[in-house]
Amino acid sequence: MTDQIRAIIADDEPLARRGIRQMLAQYDDIVVVAETRNGRESVRALREIKPDLVFLDVEMPGLDGFEVLRTTSTNNMPAIIFVTAHDEFAVRAFDVNALDYLLKPLRQERLEQALDRVRERCRSAKAFGVSQRLSSLLAARERERSKERIVAHTSKGQLVIDSSEVDWIEAEDYYAAIHARKGRHLVRESLSSLMQRLNPAQFVRVHRSAIVNIDRVGEVRHEGAETLLILHNGSRVRVSRRRRQLTRRILYQLRD
Repeated sequence: MTDQIRAIIADDEPLARRGIRQMLAQYDDIVVVAETRNGRESVRALREIKPDLVFLDVEMPGLDGFEVLRTTSTNNMPAIIFVTAHDEFAVRAFDVNALDYLLKPLRQERLEQALDRVRERCRSAKAFGVSQRLSSLLAARERERSKERIVAHTSKGQLVIDSSEVDWIEAEDYYAAIHARKGRHLVRESLSSLMQRLNPAQFVRVHRSAIVNIDRVGEVRHEGAETLLILHNGSRVRVSRRRRQLTRRILYQLRD
């Protein structure tokens, strides 16, 4: 189904408004949502209705067509088609980025040409809007992914570690030791700071000095009073007493 274009007819002459409405009636994609009789009404309608298209008379009581545009100028102005009995305003009309300029009495052929321009403008605006939204979503996703990347300094430069590659993390003085990629890499960041960036559905802090990737846990073992997590790579990570219940619940939920 063709997207509908919402139009306002702004003209102080009732016969002129009725004539435009009748000519538009044959186009299924053009819907007249309001008619205004003067500049003040037109400004109010533009602000409240936010149409896609305005048929704007140049000479109206209160504010003329150009003053209406100056008063309501925004970043999302609708397509403007000036409709007037005088051709001397044409240059000014295009100076304010009007899409077309129609002389009264309107001819169906010229109206059709103007509407084709409006449709093309609406299609371009819609495509641009979709592109902008997609770009924003991708940028947001990339920002979220970047939060979960950890940069470790090595003798050869910087190593970027994706959170999915991390087995576990332990505190070591002012550093955090990242166990990942079959290696151990130091970063100058606290475990609390790292937890804020890591996915809580994947990582759990099992001790004040240890964070574990729950996908790497192969066994929960109890040795005397201690609870240990045995990772797939053989690492043994102790669970503090006050975090045992939370850790157990998260691990069991994962297995369910």
